[in-house]
Amino acid sequence: MATRTVPAAPEPQAPEAGQPETPVMVRQLCWEAAGVVSVLLARPDGGDLPAWQPGAHVELLLPTGLVRQYSLCGSPGDLSGYRVAVRREPASRGGSEYVHSFLRPGQPLRIRGPRNHFRFEPADSYLFIAGGIGITPILPMVRQAVASGARWSLVYGGRSAASMAFRKELAPHRDAVHLYAGDESGRIPLAALLGRTHPDTAVYACGPEPLLDAVTDGAGHLPQGTVRMERFRPRTREHAHNTEVEVVCARSGRTVGVPAERSVLDALADAGLPVAGSCREGVCGTCETRVLEGVPDHRDDILSGEEREKGDRMYLCVSRARTPRLVLDV
Repeated sequence: MATRTVPAAPEPQAPEAGQPETPVMVRQLCWEAAGVVSVLLARPDGGDLPAWQPGAHVELLLPTGLVRQYSLCGSPGDLSGYRVAVRREPASRGGSEYVHSFLRPGQPLRIRGPRNHFRFEPADSYLFIAGGIGITPILPMVRQAVASGARWSLVYGGRSAASMAFRKELAPHRDAVHLYAGDESGRIPLAALLGRTHPDTAVYACGPEPLLDAVTDGAGHLPQGTVRMERFRPRTREHAHNTEVEVVCARSGRTVGVPAERSVLDALADAGLPVAGSCREGVCGTCETRVLEGVPDHRDDILSGEEREKGDRMYLCVSRARTPRLVLDV
C-alpha cells in the first residue's frame, strides 16, 4: 500500500508583530468538486469567531510553517465556524497539497484575520464574474445581494463542470446564474457581457489572471471604481529602478534607511520595528500602513486608482517611494 510522508516542518518562527492569532480546529472537510475541498474551522471552545463581511479572507497557519490566504465562503451570519475552499494545485508551493493530503477533522490550527480588501459595497445591481476557485469570495456576495433585494447575475467559468465547486448551492438561483464549463460551452463571453453592462452596475470579479485581464480589457468603458477584483497572484509589471529611501517611523521615533535591494517591510523588520507581513507579493494586504508624509510608489494589486492617487496608505512588502523620504505610522 502506498504511503505519504508529511512535509517536514521548517524551523519555528516567532509570530509576526501586530498579527493576533486565533486557535481553531478542523471541524469538517467536504469534497466540493474535482480537486476542491472545503474546510470548516471552529474554535476549540465552541465560541464565536470574529465577525466578517463578504470578500474577507483569513490566513491559515499550517503545521509545516507555511502561511496561506483563503477567502471565506460561508455565511457571515454564522460565526460558529469559518468555511474556506482549497483547490489542489499541481504546481503548489505546498499549501494546497498539505490541505488535501494531510489535513483532517479534529486537527488544531491557527488563523489570522479576517481581513477584507475586496469589500462588498451596496448597489442596486451587481454582475459577479468568477473563474475556478475564484467563486469562493463571490458566494457570500451572492447571498448578501439576494438578502438585500438587489438585481444581480453571476457568470461562473471552469475547465469542466466537474471542477466547478458549489454548483449545488447556486442551483436555486438558476435564472441568475450562468455556468460556462470550458469543455462544453467554452469560455465566458466577457467582451459581449461587459459591453452591455449598465454603468451603474457594480462588477465583482475573481479568478485566474487571463480572466481578470479579459475583464479589465472589456470594462474599459465603465466608470472608474465600477469593477472590483481580487487576484490570486500579483500582476507582472515594469517598475522604476529601486533606490535607497529614508523611512521615518512616527510612532516608534526611529529612522531606517531602506537599501535598494531590500523591501521596506524587511528593512523595518530587520530594525526590530513592529510590522506585519505575509504574502510578500502585494496581494494579501497584511502589511497595510498609513503614510503620513511622502509619496508612495504603489506596486500592489489591492488599491484602486483613486486610492493610489490619495496616497495615504501603502503595502510595505512591495511598494517603495517616489520621494527620498517617507513618514509612516509605525
